[in-house]
Amino acid sequence: MVSRRAFLRASAASVASLACGASARADNAPGVTETEIKIGQTMPYSGPLSTYAVIGKTDAAYFAMINESGGVNGRKIRLISLDDEYDPAKTFEQTRRLVEHEGVAFIFNSLGTWTNVAIRPYLNINEIPQLFVASGAEMFCEQERFPWTMGWQPSYQTEAAIFGKHVLATKPNAKIGVLYQNDRFGIDYIVGLKEGLGAKHARMIVETTPYEYWDRMIDSQVTTLWRAGADVFLIVAIQELAEQAITKASDIGWTPIRYVAGVSQTISSTMTPAGREKLKGAITAVYDKDPTDARWSDDAGFRQYAAFITQYMSRDEQDDARVVNGFGVAATIVHVLKQCGNDLSRKNIMYQAANIDGLELPMLLPGVKISTSGSNYHPLRKMQLASFNGSSWELFGELFGS
Repeated sequence: MVSRRAFLRASAASVASLACGASARADNAPGVTETEIKIGQTMPYSGPLSTYAVIGKTDAAYFAMINESGGVNGRKIRLISLDDEYDPAKTFEQTRRLVEHEGVAFIFNSLGTWTNVAIRPYLNINEIPQLFVASGAEMFCEQERFPWTMGWQPSYQTEAAIFGKHVLATKPNAKIGVLYQNDRFGIDYIVGLKEGLGAKHARMIVETTPYEYWDRMIDSQVTTLWRAGADVFLIVAIQELAEQAITKASDIGWTPIRYVAGVSQTISSTMTPAGREKLKGAITAVYDKDPTDARWSDDAGFRQYAAFITQYMSRDEQDDARVVNGFGVAATIVHVLKQCGNDLSRKNIMYQAANIDGLELPMLLPGVKISTSGSNYHPLRKMQLASFNGSSWELFGELFGS
C-alpha cells in the first residue's frame, strides 16, 4: 500500500513532469498499436442510474463514426465499456480489469461521482489518465493532488453559484429550500449556492433535505421544504427524482421558483405533456444547445449533430441531453488524440488533455469553448441560464463564468 505522503510527493512530481511537456518521446501506452487505440470505461448499464448509460452508447456510436472515416491519425478507437451497476466496488473491479487484463491506454468518461472517486487513487498512482470524468464534482479538477484525473463539464459548484447570484439579483429576500443527493454531487451544489449568495446565505437558505442515491421516493423531503416556507426550490437530483419532486410540489399546491440541476435537463424531452406543464417556468443553467429548441434548427452545429443521430443512433435519442453530452465528450477526446500525433504515451495523452486551446464543438453554445492548461483542469467554465417554456429550455441573460 502506498502511503498518503508518498502518493502526494509522487503526484507533485507528476505535475511538474507533465507541465514540462512531452518532448522526451516515451513508448506508446498499452492498448496502442499501429492500427488501434484501446480505451476503457465503466457505465451503469444496470442499477439505479441505468438511464444514464446512454452516454456510453453515444460514445461508442461517435467512435464508430470516427473509425468509418479513417480513425485518428490512421488508428481506430476501440472502446471497451463495462457495466459497474453504479456501485463503487464494482467500478474498481471493472477498472482493474480494463487496465490489467484488457490493457487499455486510459480510462475515459466513466460515470458517477463516488464511482470515480473509488478508482482515482489507483489510476493516479499508476499514472493512467482518468479523462473527462462524467461528473461535475469539483474534486475531479484537483490537478495538484491528482494530476492524472480531469473532469469535463462545468463544476456543480459553478452551476450552483450561478443560481445563487440569480436569486440574489431577482429575489433578494427569497427563502430557499434545497433537495440534494447526500454525496459530493449534492454537497457541491450547496457549497456553490452559498458562494453565489455570499454573506446572505445563512438567512436565505431556510431548509436543506438530503436523499441517498439509492432512494426511489423523495415525497417526504419535498413536503419538508414546503412546510419550511421556502419560496425558491433548488432541485439537485437525478432525472427520475427531479421529475418526482416537480410533480409532488405541484400536487400539494406548492408553487416556488424552481431551479433544476443540469443533470436533469432531459426532463424536457421525457416528461409527459402533463408533466411538462408542471415544469413550465423552471430555471436551469446550460452550456450546450437544446436539441428541442427550434432556434437551432438551421444551425450548422446542430445539423452536424442531427446527421450523426440519423446515421448512428435513433431519432428518439436526439432530444436527450445526455446524448448531447456524450457527443461532446467523445469529440473532445478525439481532439486530444489528434493532438497527440504519433506519441501516444500516457504522459503525452495527459499532457495534450491539459493543453486544449479554445476548442469549439458543434453543440456547445456560442461563446462556450473548451480550454485547459497544467493549472486549469476545468475544460468548461461558462454557462447560461434558461427557462422551460413548456416544450424546450429558452435561453435568457448573458453567459456566466470565466
